[in-house]
Amino acid sequence: MSEYGLQLREKQKAKFIYGVLEKPFRNYYNKARQMRGMVGENLMILLELRLDNVLFRAGMARTRMEARQIVDHKHVLVNGKCINIPSYEVKAGDVVEIKEKFKANQRYKDITEVTAGRLTPAWMTADLENLKVTIDETPNREAIDVPVDEMLIVELYSK
Repeated sequence: MSEYGLQLREKQKAKFIYGVLEKPFRNYYNKARQMRGMVGENLMILLELRLDNVLFRAGMARTRMEARQIVDHKHVLVNGKCINIPSYEVKAGDVVEIKEKFKANQRYKDITEVTAGRLTPAWMTADLENLKVTIDETPNREAIDVPVDEMLIVELYSK
């Protein structure tokens, strides 16, 4: 396979994992380029801090698509405000929780049963009893366990 093919495959893999389309992915890359530090690491951090991904990582959804649907259906509060944008960027110190009226839903009981064994990343604290997550810090690249070589993505976009 050519070098371009490898780069394209990595980009497509990252887009698929996080459920992001081409234009928003390009926007994440441009935002990562403007930030301080390594562009590839910044890109992965931006993708990891998406609200739908945070719910998935915390174990409040079985898949990222389900997390996206939960956010779309206005079941999520961030710092007490209803947010229905899956791409909303959470920050360190934010508290993400499911609305009180939905906490008793059978859906969330089933989800917490299925995801009980999933490890929560070190950069967040998940309380599955109360369906609440606190973002302790911005994740670093070592804390993100996604099998993507972000340098190939940077090389692809920097052409």
